Amino acid sequence: MPETLPVARPAAGVDAPPLGAGQEAGPPTRSLFGEILDWMLAPLLLLWPMSIAVTYLVAKSIANGPFDRALESSALVLAQQLKEVNGRVTLQLPMTAREILRADETDTIYYQVSTAKGELISGDRELPKPEEDEDRPRNGQVVFRDDKFSGNDIRVAYTYVAAGGLRREEPALVQVAETLDKRAQLANEIIKGVILPQFLILPLAVVLVWFGLTRGLAPLHELQRRIRERRPDDTSPIDEQAAPQEIMPLVASFNDLLSQLDQLLAAQKRFIADAAHQMKTPLAGLQMQAELALRDQTPEELRRSLSQIGASSERAAHMVKQLLSLARMENMAAAAASTPIDLTGLARETVKEWLQPAWAKGLDLGFEEPGQPVVIGGNAVMLREMLNNLIDNAIRYTPKSPPPGGSVTVRVRRHRDAGFAVLEVEDCGPGIPLAERGKVMQRFYRILGGESEGSGLGLAIVKEIVDQHHGEVEILDHVHSMEPRLTGTLIRITFRQAGMREDAHGDTGEHHADR
Repeated sequence: MPETLPVARPAAGVDAPPLGAGQEAGPPTRSLFGEILDWMLAPLLLLWPMSIAVTYLVAKSIANGPFDRALESSALVLAQQLKEVNGRVTLQLPMTAREILRADETDTIYYQVSTAKGELISGDRELPKPEEDEDRPRNGQVVFRDDKFSGNDIRVAYTYVAAGGLRREEPALVQVAETLDKRAQLANEIIKGVILPQFLILPLAVVLVWFGLTRGLAPLHELQRRIRERRPDDTSPIDEQAAPQEIMPLVASFNDLLSQLDQLLAAQKRFIADAAHQMKTPLAGLQMQAELALRDQTPEELRRSLSQIGASSERAAHMVKQLLSLARMENMAAAAASTPIDLTGLARETVKEWLQPAWAKGLDLGFEEPGQPVVIGGNAVMLREMLNNLIDNAIRYTPKSPPPGGSVTVRVRRHRDAGFAVLEVEDCGPGIPLAERGKVMQRFYRILGGESEGSGLGLAIVKEIVDQHHGEVEILDHVHSMEPRLTGTLIRITFRQAGMREDAHGDTGEHHADR
């Protein structure tokens, strides 16, 4: 069988032919490897900047922690140094301690102690105070806020405390603030420690993803290799267990296709073998009769030999025609489209084509039809070929007889079950014995002792077409009143009418009680 590959591509070392002037490029091929890689790397590259932003926020939070605790301690220490001296609240903090409080190599430290009325007790007068609408913390609770002072961002820790020993209704405000340089430096160090390794990890992750996908798709490449190495005539199924679980349904479908192809190839081989065997006899007969004609001495002997050659040629031509017809019907089985067909009209037109051959043999060819169209679903070419073979068989096997002569009748009618249509062809020939009726549908089978020699393919073609249309064919007796000595044959074919649904069991056998 031809190799079937996922993507068609030129062989190694062979350039693909350029597109011609009227040739259009097909749709771009899709790479499964590329799609999986895109869907894995795209989220990774999208999450990377988000990770940087989250890391920055976390780093700022981490950096604020220790410095906020230091500010809180400074605010509590200042609050403990508030005393009342001569009715005034003072900050009893030595100068050296104030210098230590402001000592910082990186940031600038500010502090402010003021009364509830806003009178400065000590520290930086311009240091901004908390907004009045802010909820005031309880006595001794330290609260943090971000603010600006002298054009710089600052972090402020403030609390309200009651001056020691005083019975004041409003507590004093204590604030300690610092700029954010140390916090920014620490946050940057944290970000560098997290982000820099990611510049190394991300390319490594891409390489690992690439390697993982390559290893994961290796079974597909192995399956492709096994298919490439198969012989053209190897239609054995592919081992499904050797394929990845995700593509086992695909392999199973491919095996079904191989099975159907194997059956088709076997049928073709059988057909070719049978045809070759069957054609040997008429061809050998023609050769022998031609040799005898060359030896004839008188015109009468030559005329008799030529007549035999003509009859043999006609039989051989008939067999070749039916062989080609059978091959065509088998090949049309998969491609034939089912369309609504008026069986009555098709049968009427076909019968008209056979009137002249029937009259030439002295037979009465008739057609009986219902009063309304009978529509079935099928292929008109195949159904016409089926009816041609039935009428040909009926005319061929109906013997000549004195006037009024024999008859062949084609009949289309509705079945008593409204979902079915019936096509019948009856003759007054010798009939088919009951024991032979199952065999005459086989290819090249002929009843011995018949008055007419056929190819043995007519009813085989009929059976093939009926099966493809999901119908049933029956061979019955038809005793003719004019020739009671002849059994006669009635071939009845039952089709499902177009638009009718099969019953739950799909069985049509119950609809033929009137046979």
